[in-house]
Amino acid sequence: MKRREFLQLAGMGVGGALLTVPLIGNAVDMERLLENPIDVLEKKRLADIGLNAAKANGATYADVRIGRYLNQYIFTREDKLQNAVNTESFGVGVRVIANGTWGFASTLDVSDAGIQKAAETATAIAKANGKIQTEPVKLAPVQSYGEVSWKTPLEKNAVAVPLKEKVDLLLSANAEAINNGANYVNSALFMINEQKYFASTEGSYIDQDVHRIWPNFNVTAIDPDSGKYKSRQALSSPMGMGFEYMDPRASSKKEGPGGTMHYYDRYDMIEDAGLAGKQTKEMLKADSIKAGKYDLVLDPNHLGLTIHESIGHATELDRVLGYEANYAGTSFATLDKWKSKDFKYGSDIVNVFADKTQEGSLGAVGYDDEGVKTKRWDLIKDGVLVNYQAIRDQAHIINEDESHGCCYSQSWNDVQFQRMPNVSLEPGKEEYSPDEMIKDVEKGIYIVGRGSYSIDQQRYNFQFGGTLFFEIEDGKIKGPVNDVAYQSNTQEFWNSCSKICDKSDYKTFGSFFDGKGQPSQISSVSHGSATTRFDGVNVINTARNI
Repeated sequence: MKRREFLQLAGMGVGGALLTVPLIGNAVDMERLLENPIDVLEKKRLADIGLNAAKANGATYADVRIGRYLNQYIFTREDKLQNAVNTESFGVGVRVIANGTWGFASTLDVSDAGIQKAAETATAIAKANGKIQTEPVKLAPVQSYGEVSWKTPLEKNAVAVPLKEKVDLLLSANAEAINNGANYVNSALFMINEQKYFASTEGSYIDQDVHRIWPNFNVTAIDPDSGKYKSRQALSSPMGMGFEYMDPRASSKKEGPGGTMHYYDRYDMIEDAGLAGKQTKEMLKADSIKAGKYDLVLDPNHLGLTIHESIGHATELDRVLGYEANYAGTSFATLDKWKSKDFKYGSDIVNVFADKTQEGSLGAVGYDDEGVKTKRWDLIKDGVLVNYQAIRDQAHIINEDESHGCCYSQSWNDVQFQRMPNVSLEPGKEEYSPDEMIKDVEKGIYIVGRGSYSIDQQRYNFQFGGTLFFEIEDGKIKGPVNDVAYQSNTQEFWNSCSKICDKSDYKTFGSFFDGKGQPSQISSVSHGSATTRFDGVNVINTARNI
């Protein structure tokens, strides 16, 4: 059995909530993460054993995934290293169709006999499932790609960077926060490498090497007189990159409204921690917001989470069909709305697309986990719902001729299923900056960063907070404010979208540990946008003693 453990950290999650970090695999030395225990030719030979065994036992389709999943997580607090964790998970999953029904089995015995047994077991399970199957599986066709490979473009393999260098960076960021007024700070660095080999009876042999990284911190300042405190998370984005993301670059950042800093494809963690120390002290002195209707100016680092919850999850076809109802809920964006061809999900300027190819994004891969070449497609066009997210056995339900290429499994030991691709809001076509947007607002709030949030089971009624809030009055930033959250429903909110900044402001935010399914699986996904304005949104005051 593959070991699954979970590490809980206070103050490192969205809105300072408890973050549950999956530690899947066996603890290993750091050096082990740099070894290559099996080459691509051996993977192909082993995969063929599984495919042939499945066919010999009656499978009409089979795929084999040989996976090696490597994780390194580093945690610090103030001037101390709390933990450094290295894990490796290595094994094989075999999925088949027999008698028109899916079957799946997995093994950590990566040998001829182990893979053959897994294929035989998967086929036996499919045949047993077939006795209660009411409708046979229907797969959209897919091209046979032969022997191909794909790798995350990267300059520095994060795992190869010495541990001391990474720890020193986190501790330096912590010190900068303390030196600028923070009382407490914890920081973390998450690094993931997925080495995935896929083979199918349709003739594809796909070798992929996927890398992701996420630096984060949580800074807290306390007022010694009142005992009140304020916290601010990092304004980093989790990325599909190597350690080069941690190398500051002047051309990859620019100052935003209210003295905030926007980071793009490079991140200055030490600078951001220093700003966080100053800003948390300022937040202690800021006034509490007066509830009412405001125009909202939402930074991409904040809007990414709203996109994720109100559009990303709402357009997952399995959720729309009710397959996720028992665990994750359903969706208000039902098939009848899509079939009408005129359901106004948002205003005319709202164009939302799915894209598994965007370089630097968390969801970027060459091929998904059932061997489909990834692509970009529209979900919302000119405000109208036009499509969903679908994989091979779902495509026919929405009259598609091919899968969207968004099938994923968190490991070799879990069956692959439909997962959210990168879902992003297109930037505006005309030149328009965040500063210009602020000037056009008479009464509003500029919101930066992630905060607490709540959304119902149909992805419709919601409430979102943030990290930093700045009140806007007569086109100018009046100053920071506290205790802000906005409430709306998905359709009303996106139809209030009145202006989007241009592509020069476009950046991604991501969800590094997005959960779905039973048993629950984790995936990583990015959401791009430019700073965006929403008019007349209901804002509440979240303070407990007003």
